Amino acid sequence: MGNYVLTCCSTADMPREFFEKRHIPFVCFHFTMNGKNYLDDLGKSIPYDEFFKMIADGAMPVTSQVNVEEYNEFWEPFLKDGKDILHTCLSSGISGTYNSACAAAEECRQQYPDRKITVIDSLCASTGYGLLMELLADERDRGTEMEDLADFAETEKLTVNHWFFSSDLTSYLRGGRISRAAFVLGKAFKICPFLNVNDEGKLTPRAKIRTKRKAIEELVNRMEQNTINGTAYSGKCFICESACLDDAEMTRQLIEERFPNLKGKVKINSIGAVIGSHTGPGTIALFFTGTKREH
Repeated sequence: MGNYVLTCCSTADMPREFFEKRHIPFVCFHFTMNGKNYLDDLGKSIPYDEFFKMIADGAMPVTSQVNVEEYNEFWEPFLKDGKDILHTCLSSGISGTYNSACAAAEECRQQYPDRKITVIDSLCASTGYGLLMELLADERDRGTEMEDLADFAETEKLTVNHWFFSSDLTSYLRGGRISRAAFVLGKAFKICPFLNVNDEGKLTPRAKIRTKRKAIEELVNRMEQNTINGTAYSGKCFICESACLDDAEMTRQLIEERFPNLKGKVKINSIGAVIGSHTGPGTIALFFTGTKREH
């Protein structure tokens, strides 16, 4: 795997076993809920079902990114061990952690001038970010050197498509993203905001769809439209969900029926605490590789 370490942040929203199996150390974001501080440690401090129930019951978590000092502490053991570092961050379009990582990398270079530290802005989020990390780990395990892997990341990151919707608008109301009038109307007509992540790594509204079932069908349609080979797509596919596993299972079934050549079954993960603090419960997100994202 070469003399370097591939690292990322907890907001890649993959199971702990994934990071252990693929040898990808991660650094944790933070959140505060009901007056208590937590690490975004993949559901260890608060199981995801409990976390989303607390939000449904009225809790309003506040998130915070990894700071410069935390990056330095995270990377130092690898640098002391003589390893170079390729770190991939949560999208700069939704977090400032990329800037913190770059500042930390510069400090580390001064302290360890013989080591190389490269920071990549993933322009991805949640399990889309996780899918990019899996692609990078696959490439690393083929023996790709760090500089070439960094180039690969820059080339491939915009091919990771993110499409998602929310059927519960409560967190949108609490976060000030919609008015109370829009909330009442949306609830009455069962409107699901339908969004994706654009080429700047920002969340972008694309449609308002009536009923959850139609929103799920639209996810599958968008996948067919944006994969390179349509329903012959043979790459990887992930779903993540926030306290709506039945909806995720329905989505998986529809995808596996329409895309018989998938590389393995569709994997379902939970949306993590940091991303979930903003989406709330009731969100389904779909990730796959395909056409490059556009604005």
